[in-house]
Order: sequence, then C-alpha cells, then structure tokens
Amino acid sequence: MRPENTIPAFEYAIEQGVDAIEMDIAVTKDDVLVVSHDPVLNPQICRSMSGSNVIRELTFAELRLWDCGSMVNPQFPRQTPVPTTHIPALEQVLALSNRGSFLFNIETKIFKDHPQYTPTPERFADLLLQAIDRHKLRSRVIVQSFDFRTLQAMKKIAPEIRLAALDEDAKLGDFVSVAHSAGAQIIAPEKGMVTPARVAAAHQAGLQVIPWTANTPQEWDALTAAGVDGIISDDPAALIAYLKERKLR
Repeated sequence: MRPENTIPAFEYAIEQGVDAIEMDIAVTKDDVLVVSHDPVLNPQICRSMSGSNVIRELTFAELRLWDCGSMVNPQFPRQTPVPTTHIPALEQVLALSNRGSFLFNIETKIFKDHPQYTPTPERFADLLLQAIDRHKLRSRVIVQSFDFRTLQAMKKIAPEIRLAALDEDAKLGDFVSVAHSAGAQIIAPEKGMVTPARVAAAHQAGLQVIPWTANTPQEWDALTAAGVDGIISDDPAALIAYLKERKLR
C-alpha cells in the first residue's frame, strides 16, 4: 500500500487491476480541485515548514509545499512511504485514464456546518464537471458524497453522471430512501450496515450497493454473501486475490 490519495497510491491500485479508484477531493483558495481525504491536512501524514493546514486557505502552489508521503499513516503500518510525495490536483489523477478502463469514484468533501472549507455546492459541482469534461470521462466517473447537495447540483448539470449516496447512519438502514433522497443510482453504505435484505431491496429498486471500507476476508465474506455490487477497500491486491480464489472475479 502507498500513501493515501497520492499518485503512487493510484498507480499501485491500477497495477493491481482494480475496477475503480476511489478518491476524495477538496478545493484550494484558487479553486483548484485537489485529492485529499480531508479539507484540513492531517499532521500525522502531511508536513510543511509553515502555513495554514486548511486546504481552502492555501493556493495550489502553497499546497504543493506539503510533503504527504514521507510519514507512514499509523493506522496502516504496512504502508510504504514515498518521500516528497505531494497532494495531487484532480487533473493529474484523471490523466491516468489512459492506463486502463477503470472508473473514477470521486467523493466531494463538503460539510454544511463548515462552509468555509469549500465553495458552494453548485460551484463545487461545476468545477468537478469542468475537470471531468477536459478528460472526456463522464462515462467513467461516479460522484459520491455524504452531503447530497453536490450530488443534486451535479444531477442538474450532468444527469448522465452516476451518483452514489454515502451513508453511515445505521439507525436508518433504508438504502432505497437514502439513495432516492440524493437522486443517486448507487447506495454506498458503511460495511456494517449491509444485510442481504437491504441489498435485495436496493436491487429491486434498481440500485447498486457498493459498501466501504472492508479490508479483511471476514468482511468480504459477509459482503459477497449479501450480494453487493462492489467493495471499497484499502487493500486492493488482497481483495482481488480473494475474489479470484473464490471465482467471483
């Protein structure tokens, strides 16, 4: 495994033969879409000599001064560091499209209670669509989010792009109503929310179910038995080997 949300990580995943690469995006002060798990840089995995760690307060040039590859994420001790790796622009990741036919699963990191971290949902969606269109990738993109405002904004300007509603509220458990409220064709629940009955109901409603983030054979056993349509994992090589061994891929 490689440092998360970096070019080396995406190249590694593509080399393993994944069907899709998943990423999170934030927006810099000068409206450059960049790939980062959070809108606030994590000091456990990124470091710089000075400056704000809020991406929206940095220009892209300032953000490039951060090193996000030298330190191993303590949550993933098997990770291989790649010193001086920078946070990439989304455009750099989309440029990898010629290396295969895989999909780009792009999560918009936007928060109603922290509007200072991003532009408006409409501007966010517009910036994302511009990047997608510069690479002619509408048919190869899934846009997902916990904040459905960007999904609804994208649906208005590009209704053909597939949308995924991220869900972690186990109290609800109704995949169909959550996806419909977002205008999405895919429900992307936290792995522990998945049951065969919920998957069956989603399929009956014409939805796909792609849970996150499952990293062990025990978790994969439960998800494949429930009939999910895909699995988001931090360990693509192991997951692909698991699926091949069971003749599921």
